[in-house]
Amino acid sequence: MRDPYTVLGVSRSVSEKDLKSAYRRLAKAHHPDQNQADPKAHARFAEISAAYEFLTDREKKSAYDRGEIDADGNPKFAGFGGGTRRGAGPAGAGFSAEDILKEFMSGFGGAQARGGRTTGAGGWDPFNGTMGGGGGPRPGSNKGEDVNVTLAVSLEDAHAGRSVPLRLPTNKVVNVKLPDKVEDNQQIRLKGQGMPSPVGGEAGDALVTVKFERHKQFRRDGADLRVDVPIALYEAVLGGKVRVPTLDGSAELTLPPNINTSKALRLKGKGLHGAGDLYASLKIVLPEQGDPDLESLMRFWRDQKPYKVRD
Repeated sequence: MRDPYTVLGVSRSVSEKDLKSAYRRLAKAHHPDQNQADPKAHARFAEISAAYEFLTDREKKSAYDRGEIDADGNPKFAGFGGGTRRGAGPAGAGFSAEDILKEFMSGFGGAQARGGRTTGAGGWDPFNGTMGGGGGPRPGSNKGEDVNVTLAVSLEDAHAGRSVPLRLPTNKVVNVKLPDKVEDNQQIRLKGQGMPSPVGGEAGDALVTVKFERHKQFRRDGADLRVDVPIALYEAVLGGKVRVPTLDGSAELTLPPNINTSKALRLKGKGLHGAGDLYASLKIVLPEQGDPDLESLMRFWRDQKPYKVRD
């Protein structure tokens, strides 16, 4: 990944509030649903999400700011043997593990072929985990790097446990089957879907963090959902039946006569995953253009039948 500060367009001294604002602005602008004609939108959105996840991890951010790790979370090394390498000149001040490995693979520093493989003189053989010339053990696995990816999921998809397409940093598109009763910020591990190993080992894993998208109708409160339901004035006075949207489609709600809109009506078990409830907040809507008969009736009520609604 590129420098996460550059990806999000923020400085290293950015506050948590400004970091979140920058992420939300970019995520909204580059969300794949808003850029369906742009084939690079998925990759750009994934990069933005990965940069935000990286910078909100305080340990990683601190280590990165100190120059201890790179933007992919890989540790950086200053060199071997107290600043010099055998068979080579003075070591650079900031070789990464990948740079060192590439130098061994390309024969840097007097490399010599052994059994059809290339190893650095007196250095670590990445193929069998040993040091050339009787050195110590291999300092890590030959598995490819894991990648962190954010998957934006609608409440309907989460509720139904559907499969959702995801473009990985490798530019591969996979279908992610959401677990039953998946939660916001839950992490799913996709084995072998990370970066390939540079030395022929198994690929890393993709660590997918589920993020629930903001819904245009429902407001989520844990497993409970809240929704606004517009009703006519005569429905509030006389009662009746209205259709209420749910994650499964819709449900019928019975309004008692003379209902006040200060309290929400509950539809039990109609929340997320069926574990929560759905609360319908009634909103009385008057005719947009006004109505002379209604105005006349209201004047009569005001003058002849006033009632107290405020202290």
